[in-house]
Amino acid sequence: MGLVRTILRPAAYLAGRHATRQLNAFIRAHRRTRSVQDELLRRLLASHADTAFGCDHSFASIRSYEDFKAAVPLQGYESLRAYIRRVLEGDTGALLPPGEQVLMFSLTSGTTGEPKHIPVTRRFLADIRRAWNIFGMAAYHDHPEAWLRPILQITSPINESTSPTGLPCGAISGLLAATQKRVVRWMYTTSPHAQAAKNPEDKYYTLLRCAAGRDVSFITTANPSSTIKRIETGQVHFERLIRDLTDGTLSPPGDGDGATGKLRFRPNRTLARRVTEAVRRDGKLLGKHLWRVSFLANWTGGTLGLYLPRLRELFDGVPVRDIGLLASEGRFSIPICDGSSAGLAEITGNFLEFIPAADYEQPHPPTLRADQLDVGEEYFLVTSNWAGLWRYSMDDRIRVTDRFGQSPVFEFLSRGRHTANITGEKITEHQVVEAMRLTGGKVGPRVQRFVLQGRFARTPYYELRLELTDPSQADRVAQRMDEELCKLNMEYRTKRASGRLGVIRAIRVGPDRMDQIESENVRRRRGRSEQYKHQYLLTEVLAETEKSSQFQA
Repeated sequence: MGLVRTILRPAAYLAGRHATRQLNAFIRAHRRTRSVQDELLRRLLASHADTAFGCDHSFASIRSYEDFKAAVPLQGYESLRAYIRRVLEGDTGALLPPGEQVLMFSLTSGTTGEPKHIPVTRRFLADIRRAWNIFGMAAYHDHPEAWLRPILQITSPINESTSPTGLPCGAISGLLAATQKRVVRWMYTTSPHAQAAKNPEDKYYTLLRCAAGRDVSFITTANPSSTIKRIETGQVHFERLIRDLTDGTLSPPGDGDGATGKLRFRPNRTLARRVTEAVRRDGKLLGKHLWRVSFLANWTGGTLGLYLPRLRELFDGVPVRDIGLLASEGRFSIPICDGSSAGLAEITGNFLEFIPAADYEQPHPPTLRADQLDVGEEYFLVTSNWAGLWRYSMDDRIRVTDRFGQSPVFEFLSRGRHTANITGEKITEHQVVEAMRLTGGKVGPRVQRFVLQGRFARTPYYELRLELTDPSQADRVAQRMDEELCKLNMEYRTKRASGRLGVIRAIRVGPDRMDQIESENVRRRRGRSEQYKHQYLLTEVLAETEKSSQFQA
């Protein structure tokens, strides 16, 4: 290990110098936020003027931000779907500049059953990678002891499906890992073979086994539940883990899907004895028994903050650094300190606009620029960037917590009013209603009214409160609805398959109670009963023993 680090040190030094320059340039950019954003918008418009979208919206005639707002309306994915469909089929000029190569399509769940495909171009990928370099160097400055030590990175596959032209469709994190610099790839504790196991328990165990025996400096993943699952899998299969460490083997709980057979290990009896003694002393496997982790890097904002107590319990209070607001559509904030979900606006790779939260439901809401926001206020994020997205409403609600230079520092609060999210699944009310419609057609009993709401527990799940003509069918309806949601929402399906979400659980509710709730909501909103719209999806996540305020007796 020491020899390898010595050999790699010159390359790491050069990579670190490069990333430090990127960090310093990023910090300086926030002294002149308006001019940086104006220049980025100018380059975006000039580069895309000859695309089909650019011609349709007269990019060549735009001379100012006001012109831009007048020419391009606020939009969501559905407004761009026809252009993106052409890019998927090989007509990149529909949305992207001439010669701009598409490397893959970043895949995420849409509001309907059809997933969203975001084109990942070389320029878009370069912005994402640069932002990660900035994040990483800021973290290393605070935790220098982590420098040039192994990293446990948990990613998703790049090739969940294939485009009509044969390009991979999946997670951009997989592409970033596969194309990382060699010096960084050496520090990863896992290989593509370790990530390839289809059985979730096998994958958790294999990633844990690969990292055991490496001097892991930090663990990075989007969702903290993934890190928790690795340690909890080690607790469940502790004797198996000790045997594998002792013998230099890998024996996943399942069949390993064949992928794990390509991994090789050396016996490490010293580590096996040390871990055994530590577990005997503390009563269960903890992160500190395997590694000297300097910090954990994952999301902490919104509902994912509910995982932090368990994460700190398993890692004995190790600092946690939020990785920022990032999605298939890009990265929008970069946290530069531990213990806060807030990050500095990423103004160098995205032209950012913000809709005041109070105006979000208006047909044509006003927008503000990055240097016009007020600390303490809430907004919805809008982006234009090198993925071919234009005035794209992310439906992400954020709150400004501070200012840095002329830019906002903000934290993610939630998805929009009609989207629920416990662990990254982002289910919409549209999907919930459609899932129940399909369920009723296949199961039989007629559901009069229902409400779905998330509940946070050791394994979080959604609770289905419903009226039924045949109450004995409640569990069957909940199970079938769970299956239909898996078909409609790929991220919900992934979380269910990996064990990060439990099956939907049914609670029968009397019709009188539903009537009372609707009457109370009409009265509270001072509306007429004919104007009241029943809310099928409640976005507030309940604690394990907490009662919904609407359904308390």
